Formats: sequence, structure tokens, C-alpha cells
Amino acid sequence: MLAKLKSFLFDADGRGNGGAVAHSHEELHLAAGALMVEAARLDGHFDEGERAKIHDILRDRFDLDEDSVAELIDAAVEAAEDISEIFGFTRTLRQHFTHEERIEMMEMLWEVAYADGMLHDYEASLLRQITGLLYVTDQESGAARKRVRARLGIHE
Repeated sequence: MLAKLKSFLFDADGRGNGGAVAHSHEELHLAAGALMVEAARLDGHFDEGERAKIHDILRDRFDLDEDSVAELIDAAVEAAEDISEIFGFTRTLRQHFTHEERIEMMEMLWEVAYADGMLHDYEASLLRQITGLLYVTDQESGAARKRVRARLGIHE
């Protein structure tokens, strides 16, 4: 699955295709999943709680069955191994998600970052980078973060 999705996202030189080809739903799901996995891994731990949170978000947001979600997470974990692909994924999402969907993506990422009840500095740094790469304002990302913290009952 991952090889097929990568072939759509990147040309033979490993550079993004610049949006010349429309992306499938599966590719967009992989891009979103890989960003969530990377956000979860940055604190040095990718535990079952974080994996379960990503599972639930992907299942609910993209209306996927259990097998598809499991396969998607496995592909996302593999894709997240190469950080250069992560930035290609942000380009894919930026090009094919509406502005509101990109804000929703930031909210999903904040939810993953807070899955263990705390925010690690590396996670916060990655999310700040992704905010800019998705062309979401700091204010919009901050509002998404506040919504997640309120929903999870996290007070700093």
C-alpha cells in the first residue's frame, strides 16, 4: 500500500509532483495519518494510547473500517520514518484540503500531541511548522489547540 501511495505523491526523483496529478482519498488519508504519527513519535514514545487515538481519529474523520485503519496506520508509521516525506504530505494536504479542513487537520494533530495528557516541546515545534506549511494562521492553530485542551480537560 505504501509504495503505491508514494508513487502517486512523489515522482521518480523523490520530489513532489507539484499537484500535477489529483490525489486519491487514500493518499490524503496517508498524508494525514503520517503527520499524526510523526506528531505522536516526537516525544520519543509512540505507545498504544497514541496509536489508539490516531486510529479513532482516522476512523471517524475518514469513515474507514477497522482493517483499512490498521493498514493506514502501518503505512503512516513507515512513511513517517522519512521526515522529508512529511513535508511532502503537508503540500498534498494544503493543495487538496479546504482551509477549514486544514484547520481541522491541525485540531486532529493537537489531539494526537495531547494523547498522553501533556505536550512535549518537540511536538509543539512540529505543530508550529506544520501550521505554517498548511497555511493555517497561528491564531487558528491556537484556537484548535484550545478546543482540544478543553475537550480533553487539560489545563496548563
